Amino acid sequence: MIEFRNLGLIEPILKAVHSEGYTTPTPIQVEAIPKVLARQDLLASAQTGTGKTAAFALPILQLLSEKTLNSQGNHPREIRALILTPTRELASQIGDSFSNYGRGLSLRNTVIFGGVGQHSQVNAIRKGVDIVIATPGRLLDLMNQRRIRFNALEIFVLDEADRMLDMGFIHDVRRIIAAIPKTRQTLFFSATLPPEIHKLSSQILHNPSRIAVTPPSSTVELISQGMYYVEKSKKTSLLIHLLADPKVTRALVFTRTKRDANRVTESLMKSKIRAAAIHGNKSQNARERALDSIKRGETRVLVATDIAARGIDIDEVSHVFNYDIPNVPESYVHRIGRTARAGNQGTSVSLCAGEERRFLSDIEKLIKKRVPALKTPEGLMADVKKKGRPGDGSGGRHHRNPHRSHRQH
Repeated sequence: MIEFRNLGLIEPILKAVHSEGYTTPTPIQVEAIPKVLARQDLLASAQTGTGKTAAFALPILQLLSEKTLNSQGNHPREIRALILTPTRELASQIGDSFSNYGRGLSLRNTVIFGGVGQHSQVNAIRKGVDIVIATPGRLLDLMNQRRIRFNALEIFVLDEADRMLDMGFIHDVRRIIAAIPKTRQTLFFSATLPPEIHKLSSQILHNPSRIAVTPPSSTVELISQGMYYVEKSKKTSLLIHLLADPKVTRALVFTRTKRDANRVTESLMKSKIRAAAIHGNKSQNARERALDSIKRGETRVLVATDIAARGIDIDEVSHVFNYDIPNVPESYVHRIGRTARAGNQGTSVSLCAGEERRFLSDIEKLIKKRVPALKTPEGLMADVKKKGRPGDGSGGRHHRNPHRSHRQH
């Protein structure tokens, strides 16, 4: 069994890791830490919860500690590592991690984000820090005010890159990258790699090592899965029909776009279904209110886009509905993994229009099983259903009762 001490970490960091209660490194830590210590660029596909913060924080602390003496003396410390992340919650969490892991080292970090006054943040930078963890908007503000400079920057981390895209930060990210030194080590983390994110990674990374941490397939096996063939125009009607089932006590509905999330939420509320939307165009306060509402039971349905919902931790979600079939198969696993937690039963139901069948095929290859087709209520059937599925010879006629359990054994 690989231990943290097998990864080349120095004793002060090992002590900090032990005091945090960590015993064995996660897969991404095993792969990433030696590569970062070797000063390689990194392209990592990893979701929140895989241990990726420690995967970059531990080796960064070690690399910077090797030059700490050079930054002391009569000269103020200069920023040598920048971690860019989409939300203030993530920034604060990462800042805490750097403080905890680096407690035995002579390094300083500070966190920069909007929504609060900038005075204390500017003072921290003026006094001198080695590591800055920042959200794009406030960081650009300080850069434009010439309050912060990156002349000595050695390491740049772009965390949750695809979430940056969903929240509309991609142009800010590009401006920040253009303003920092080109000679640097870059670590790029993204749960998925849509075309724009893949293009960005190819532009900022130099001969990177690649790491992909896939969600555990065991999560899929514990969840009862089913799928309805339905015309796109009738998805909302079918969803309302399905949510009428009293067994749906707390549900997450995933849409592909922010506009669809708003539209579906409005339709549900018109049908007297308590629902709220969460996506990148919502303010931080609005997202927090929506989460609190469903946790307290005031809202029964949360409608979300994939990336804005990442990191949502809601207990006792009885059902996950894929209003749209995700075009990235790993997103399907991530979505349905929001149910069947802590030993509870969980159900995933997908609504598949004709043009989405190719996405379904990719999902089934990933999870190595078929998602069973369910009988669509009369009036909501799609033409594609009558044609059946490729290779199953069913002609679309063999469907299970929608009220029966559809667990795969």
